[in-house]
Amino acid sequence: MLQEYFKIAVKNLRTRQLRSWLTILGIVIGVFLIMSLLSLSQGLKNTVLQQLKAVGTDIVMIMPGSVSDIMTTLIGSVKLSEEDLNIIRKTPGVKIVIPSVYKGEIVKYQNESKTVILNGLDIRNALDVYIDDMGMKINTGGWAVPGKREVMVGSLVPTEIFPGMKINTLINIKGKQFEIVGILKSMGSKQDDSMLGMDLEIYRSVTGERQGAPQAVAKIAAGYSVEQVAKSIKANLENQAKRRAGRQGENSYSVFTSEAMSGIVGGIMGIIQVVVFAFGSIAVAVGGIGIMNTMYTSVRERTREIGILKAVGAKNSTIVLIFLIESGIIGLIGGLGGMIPGLGLAKLIQAFGQVHPIFYIEASVTPGIIIFGLLFSFGVGCLSGFFPARSAAKLKPVEALRRYE
Repeated sequence: MLQEYFKIAVKNLRTRQLRSWLTILGIVIGVFLIMSLLSLSQGLKNTVLQQLKAVGTDIVMIMPGSVSDIMTTLIGSVKLSEEDLNIIRKTPGVKIVIPSVYKGEIVKYQNESKTVILNGLDIRNALDVYIDDMGMKINTGGWAVPGKREVMVGSLVPTEIFPGMKINTLINIKGKQFEIVGILKSMGSKQDDSMLGMDLEIYRSVTGERQGAPQAVAKIAAGYSVEQVAKSIKANLENQAKRRAGRQGENSYSVFTSEAMSGIVGGIMGIIQVVVFAFGSIAVAVGGIGIMNTMYTSVRERTREIGILKAVGAKNSTIVLIFLIESGIIGLIGGLGGMIPGLGLAKLIQAFGQVHPIFYIEASVTPGIIIFGLLFSFGVGCLSGFFPARSAAKLKPVEALRRYE
């Protein structure tokens, strides 16, 4: 019986093809927006969280400024002073403090010059932290020797920035020759994989940035509570800040454990996804109104047909089901029509990011997202067709037939 209802619904849609396709188009646009943006935002969230999970659980990240000013910190306009770094080092439970320093410089390789981000690494004191807790691994060659003009390059440098770059060759930075001694394995981040790493002392002499750092990483000693040490670091820094002229305020620093950072990032990306879904839903809602309008028009045009069906014994639930199937099909086709180009656009943006040296984003296309898109569009279609379907079911057979005598 359900198969017959389905045939009736499909027949009615074919009878009014132009109207049906225009109605479907409204759903296509909304689902297209939702699927493309949701896929990209979910992919970005997964990428960031994956990188944070690769960081050891006994690692604490310290930045100047409050959480609300974190973007100001990330672009380097505020820095931790050398005094700040010493306070962190003296906090009980801190095993080692690693300044996170980086700067763009013009690098010349053979006859080609490009701007590359230099990353200063405290290889002398923290090599094990870079390897064990931060996921830095050598793919070819080896680590730079502290105090020597040697560099390691990210995995994308010899493939995208300087194609053909090899180890044991030389590069020029600000008139000084450096030997390429290693190529790092991919760390899963376009930015990290495009950097050039060198010993911290050499970095400071090359860039002229002798003290301080935009951020710092602290490894917590065994036997100490990571959360408690993080609180102590924050308290010590803020107490010192209160004693300085022009550096007063209780929210001068942000100190995060890797778990806390994952929670913050997950929360922020979750909010972004909700906003994305809300904006896309507005377009879908407009499409749903189109479905409702189409179905009401269909009810008026098919009054006699409805009367005949009820005259031969069709129940109200049967009439409702026929119209719900019809509106559900409109929603489902619109969902498919919006999902395929939406996910295709997301993958196209991902492909662009894979070949662009400074742009990176990943599109997440999972069965869950696909099923959600189909169910959501089908549900919108059924919901939009419910009231017209109920209106059709309420028609009395005698009145419906008399209207078209």
